[in-house]
Amino acid sequence: MLLTALCCLLWSFRTSTGHFPRACASSKSLIEKECCPPWRADGSPCGQLSGRGVCQDIVLSNAPLGPQFPFTGVDDRESWPSVFYNRTCQCFGNFMGFNCGNCKFGFWGPNCTEKRLLVRKNIFDLSVPEKNKFLAYLTLAKHTISPDYVIPTGTYGQMNNGSTPMFNDINIYDLFVWMHYYVSRDTLLGGSQIWRDIDFAHEAPGFLPWHRLFLLLWEQEIQKLTGDENFTIPYWDWRDAKSCDICTDEYMGGRNPANPNLLSPASFFSSWQIICTRLEEYNSRQALCDGTPEGPLLRNPGNHDKARTPRLPSSADVEFCLSLTQYESDSMDKAANFSFRNTLEGFASPLTGIADASQSSMHNALHIYMNGTMSQVQGSANDPIFLLHHAFVDSIFEQWLRRHQPLQEVYPEANAPIGHNRESYMVPFIPLYRNGDFFISSRDLGYDYSNLQESEWDIFQEYIKPYLEQASRIWPWLIGAAVVGSALTAVLGGLTSLLCPRRKKHRLHEEKQPLLMEKEDYHSLLYQTHL
Repeated sequence: MLLTALCCLLWSFRTSTGHFPRACASSKSLIEKECCPPWRADGSPCGQLSGRGVCQDIVLSNAPLGPQFPFTGVDDRESWPSVFYNRTCQCFGNFMGFNCGNCKFGFWGPNCTEKRLLVRKNIFDLSVPEKNKFLAYLTLAKHTISPDYVIPTGTYGQMNNGSTPMFNDINIYDLFVWMHYYVSRDTLLGGSQIWRDIDFAHEAPGFLPWHRLFLLLWEQEIQKLTGDENFTIPYWDWRDAKSCDICTDEYMGGRNPANPNLLSPASFFSSWQIICTRLEEYNSRQALCDGTPEGPLLRNPGNHDKARTPRLPSSADVEFCLSLTQYESDSMDKAANFSFRNTLEGFASPLTGIADASQSSMHNALHIYMNGTMSQVQGSANDPIFLLHHAFVDSIFEQWLRRHQPLQEVYPEANAPIGHNRESYMVPFIPLYRNGDFFISSRDLGYDYSNLQESEWDIFQEYIKPYLEQASRIWPWLIGAAVVGSALTAVLGGLTSLLCPRRKKHRLHEEKQPLLMEKEDYHSLLYQTHL
């Protein structure tokens, strides 16, 4: 009933943020390498006539990369987005978007001047209408073709360097599934050759900023699709979980009694078709995923490889991650030790912080545990649990940022794996965003988490207690200084009394003081009172 009502509320779409803008998918745009579409309100490129932005050359970072990818000029994602475009919109002030038609995250209103802070809630804290609305929004996104974005179905070379565009329409939900596939796919080297050790969003410093941006853009798309400007993605707090407690028909889909690998027919998601999961087929054809449906959503939680993932993460595991002071370390990849990012991602032990290739823990543990579509990196975003899972991972990232308050310079500037340096643009987003842009508090991006909103006790613990502890360490010295100061004052006072005898002052006895003051005396007292 709710879904039917929402479908009837589909409105006139406004400009949004994502991958290849439909307006830039022509041979003219690809050959000229320019993506500066007009803003619809004034018809000028990047809204230049309204002071929103201008079309500018892209400035790429020249910081050195790590040794993990030994090629140059073989992958369209290198030096993103320069293979496709070298001019895009540069937006001013609080404006954002491929044509500067949107507001930056955290701002709202026709001129993007209104600040706002939205709160992401635990999915179990949603009211029944809120939960049903979330499920209906997912279904609506799955059945609505993106009005602003298309996906490439061939490489730039296969498009004859842009002269033969190859793009497909795609629904809004699958647009994001495709982006997650594209950022993590293997490099096609020609013939039957591929390179697997490459990922522009995982196994390196950009893992957390990339997924933070991914969720923000997904959230923004749903807000625009539905007109619900206060919509936020709920999170699933999986700490200490013994089973998948959101895997019920009331929430994200229960188990099919006839086939444990499928979802219950009563679930919203049992009829969903998945895309971008046949990686070996694409590699053998040297082709890209084109968004063709590939079968039903698969999930069989708990029947996974328990040698690799013995259990789901605990509260103690999360606390150990948060105690690690280094965001990144060593080779800055999945072999990094004592790295908060690598431990939270799940390539290092949450007991020791040491990288362990035989185990999948923390973030990775949830993917393995689901034992289905979500367990394969490239296709994992097909399962809507992906959104709830990554929202909670992002909340842990946010906790770490608040606890350690790192400068932006803590994020590696150079020598990270390809695509992961601080000034590298994140694949495959247009408009352009740098990794370092999202190494900041979520509150600066317009959102918070219900479990992180600060109480008076939190403020005391985070801001006041450290100063009190510091004061307690120097308290004995303060007492000693006070005693010495008092003694010196007494000595100096005695000497003064001996050397400088005081003159007597004649004062009226209290009973002889005047009841009424002269005018001059009153003004003198009033002035002193004001001071």
